[in-house]
Amino acid sequence: MADDLFEKATDFLKGNRPWYTLPKLLAVPKLIQMRNDLRQKNLHDTEEPPMPLRGPSDPIPPEVLNSRTYDGTWNDLGCPHMGAAGRRFGRNFPLEHTHPDTANLMTPNPRDVSLKLLTRTEFQPVTILNLLAAAWIQFMVHDWFAHKTSPTETLDVPLAGTDPWPDHPMKIPATVPDPAPAGSTHPPAYTNENSHWWDGSQIYGDVPEVAAKLRTGVDGKLKLSSTGQLLVDAQTGLELTGFNDNLWIGLNILHALFTAEHNAICDMLKTHYPSWTDEQLFDKARLINAALLAKIHTVEWTPAILPHPTIQLAMHTNWYGLVGDDVQDVLEVLNESELLGGIVGSPTDHHTAPYSLTEEFVSVYRMHALIPDEFTFRSWKTGEVLGTYELPEVSGRAVLPLLDKISPADLLYSFGVMHPGAICLHNYPKHLQALHKDDGTRLDLAALDVLRDRERGVPRYNEFRRLLRKEPVKSFEELTDNPQWREEIRELYGNDLEKVDLMIGLYCEPLPEGFGFSETAFRIFVLMASRRLKSDRFFTNDFRSEVYTPEGFEYIRQNGFASIVQRHHPEVAAALEGVANPFAPWKAVAGAKSKGAGSA
Repeated sequence: MADDLFEKATDFLKGNRPWYTLPKLLAVPKLIQMRNDLRQKNLHDTEEPPMPLRGPSDPIPPEVLNSRTYDGTWNDLGCPHMGAAGRRFGRNFPLEHTHPDTANLMTPNPRDVSLKLLTRTEFQPVTILNLLAAAWIQFMVHDWFAHKTSPTETLDVPLAGTDPWPDHPMKIPATVPDPAPAGSTHPPAYTNENSHWWDGSQIYGDVPEVAAKLRTGVDGKLKLSSTGQLLVDAQTGLELTGFNDNLWIGLNILHALFTAEHNAICDMLKTHYPSWTDEQLFDKARLINAALLAKIHTVEWTPAILPHPTIQLAMHTNWYGLVGDDVQDVLEVLNESELLGGIVGSPTDHHTAPYSLTEEFVSVYRMHALIPDEFTFRSWKTGEVLGTYELPEVSGRAVLPLLDKISPADLLYSFGVMHPGAICLHNYPKHLQALHKDDGTRLDLAALDVLRDRERGVPRYNEFRRLLRKEPVKSFEELTDNPQWREEIRELYGNDLEKVDLMIGLYCEPLPEGFGFSETAFRIFVLMASRRLKSDRFFTNDFRSEVYTPEGFEYIRQNGFASIVQRHHPEVAAALEGVANPFAPWKAVAGAKSKGAGSA
């Protein structure tokens, strides 16, 4: 098979040059070899006892064969609970390496790490991206994972007497571990309140009660205002959508956009299948919409934030294969090879562990630095500044009055011409270090990010590298090429490289050319990004026209983020003309000048 030939090709590669420095034709087989090695050694199940398999005589509910369930059950027909909401996060490392280091939980103090290493001193933008790229990854993360935290138990962070934090100590809600069976020697494991699958649960919810509140009950559609905005729940004062925690204007834009897209898919299906019921239209539109989300993330968002030529080819190959759709249409046998035909449409394979998202995957997606503290909104027609707002003024319940002032098209255009922040030290949003949520909760998210990895047994930076079979750094000079950061880290961590937290190492690691985040984090990404596709039967065995309908299958093929934006907001189409990737900066209206920390 072609996959084996590519792996064997790596035998001809001489020396120890990193894969990302090699020519593309040599780098690709080395990257494939890395992924295959990770699949064999870095997938570990945490379920105790193992999840039950479906018995040979147990029936399969007919309604689950061609549609997703809300809670993620029955994606794997042989193990119905695999990947469902309420199942445990897996691990990317052997379990003996994932015990929380409780003796050093507060060493060094997470608040000190936040203030001394992460505080944004000056906004550092990523000028190759627009701000929709920052909103997008949070939009995705809300689909993928959510830990349960305790209403009563806290992790108490000691604070200096001069610290302005209102409460001493700082109290951070503890993560609730899943109850362990008697006699277990495994480290604590935690359940995912979301489905582990890539199924659009942030739009649809993952329990029937939530979904019922979102649906119109007519033609499969979701509730949306006549102006294309999410409706508001009169009981809670929050917008009606599948996941509305930590809502800010960037998430609002995407939730509303893909709710509208769901309804457009329903209209398309209705024209071809006029006798279908509300439930049939809803189920099929949801299936198609979720596939669009996965496609956009794979072939548009990822190449935008990681514009290395090898990664661009790898992400294209994950979805389309090396030969592309047109050849596959003629030679369907190519779908048996994930290299030639792409992961999408190839046979389902969980490799060495039942499918789940992992705690380490959660850790490498700590990307709050992408969010600016200040937003300048402009008219899509003239480029005129409509207002400049601080992050708290575009978050939580403040989103609703903002929508009365600035149109959806102006918001989209503004996000298209603003930049996100770089994922590095001293670039964490100040407002997120002093977050005051609508429910009264106060959090330093930077301190919380650092503490969560320690609490959940995610190894610190150097051990993380070792467990990925990547050489640990041997000096602070190797850790970072920034002299100021080097001395700050050395002082805070007592000159001990082994104590450097994962997030700090990932944020200060020198980046190869064409990387928007660290190569160490990318190794988890290259494993898990393909796993989310390869384990999901709706992207593998059942990614076919008989399941999606011929029209739905073609709809996925023909559409991407730009076409979805232009369908629902044709006003901004001109700003996307000539833009190769919709997560790259859009064309500014002629005469508009840069203004504001996040502006283009």
